[in-house]
Amino acid sequence: MKRILFPFVVAAVAAFTQVSSARAGDQDFTVHNKTGVEIHELYVSPHSSNDWEEDVLGKDKLPDGEELDITFSPKEKADEWDLKVVDSKGNSITWENLKLTEITDVTLYFKDGEATAVTQNGSN
Repeated sequence: MKRILFPFVVAAVAAFTQVSSARAGDQDFTVHNKTGVEIHELYVSPHSSNDWEEDVLGKDKLPDGEELDITFSPKEKADEWDLKVVDSKGNSITWENLKLTEITDVTLYFKDGEATAVTQNGSN
């Protein structure tokens, strides 16, 4: 099982699943970086997976105060996803069991040594 490695950097990601909705890409969401640090790597993986897949940022970075829209293939079947972010020093943090079919925004914070993520759904 994936666990928090170092409580320093925060980020989130998402993926797709087919649900009873009129539009494709119901797992699409926006990640807001309010951690105070630049995120260098961002991973989203089905909760049932033992692998993190690939870094969705690629060569890009997500500076503090910026946001990123995350989109995935509508063919994806998983409902629950894990998110991992890594800073420039290799510190990382994870969030588990994000139900991306219900989440439209994930805002990541790091304050007083504690990493948190606040989620919003489409009805907020």
